Amino acid sequence: MQQSEIKILFIGDIVGRPGRNASKKLIPELVAEHGIDFVVANGENLASGTGMTFKTYAEMTEAGVDYFTSGNHIWKNKDIIEHLDDSTTKIIRPLNYPAEAPGRGFTIVEKDKKKFLLVNAQGRVFIHDDLEDPFTALDRIANENTDIPIIVDFHAEATSEKIALGRYLDGKVAAVVGTHTHVQTADETIFPGGTGYITDVGMVGPINSVLGVEKEIIIEKFLTQLPASHKVASGEVNFSAVVISIDPEKKICSSILRINSKVNLSA
Repeated sequence: MQQSEIKILFIGDIVGRPGRNASKKLIPELVAEHGIDFVVANGENLASGTGMTFKTYAEMTEAGVDYFTSGNHIWKNKDIIEHLDDSTTKIIRPLNYPAEAPGRGFTIVEKDKKKFLLVNAQGRVFIHDDLEDPFTALDRIANENTDIPIIVDFHAEATSEKIALGRYLDGKVAAVVGTHTHVQTADETIFPGGTGYITDVGMVGPINSVLGVEKEIIIEKFLTQLPASHKVASGEVNFSAVVISIDPEKKICSSILRINSKVNLSA
């Protein structure tokens, strides 16, 4: 019997309370509209724009997120770190951190007899963490898990590194989606080997901001080069995501649809 396709709503970096509220508003609508099987989101900016707390994690799982990926900011809030080794906590961190770091870098996500392998990795270009080569780490995961589709969140700064990794994994994984820059790219595509790809999914955060932070703070920082505390901006929110459709038998992407919506939280 032919298996039905798997539809995944992958949401870009959710920034603070505005991002959480916009996600709670749109997730049910998008799940119904697109027949979504799984909702995945990057959650490393859930709490006040930097890091995640268990409270904000629980708030968003209740809102319909099945699993969270993350990135370098997952370590910013100690409240969540103690939960990363708990197998019931639905969060993964980049797999190319040292093995001694809390948490895990990949997991099987399963529901209603459908499943896929969700993997998180972090880039090394312009990010100053001493990490294992993500190409080698992800290649190893792909070669060891050939029985189910694989979705990769590549949390990286450089577009060249993201595209190179997507091309490198083409045909080995079902999709590679980029996160971290908070700016959605318009290059969603399916590579020749069947891997769905987008350089960056974008963010769910205030439009009148600099990457979700109050614009005045960031502008002043550029002008003075002095450190400043970040504060999440307010107002209308941009909701960025992709809908990925996966052929579970061929383990490739059949379509990737970019979503970019404005959400008025005062309405």
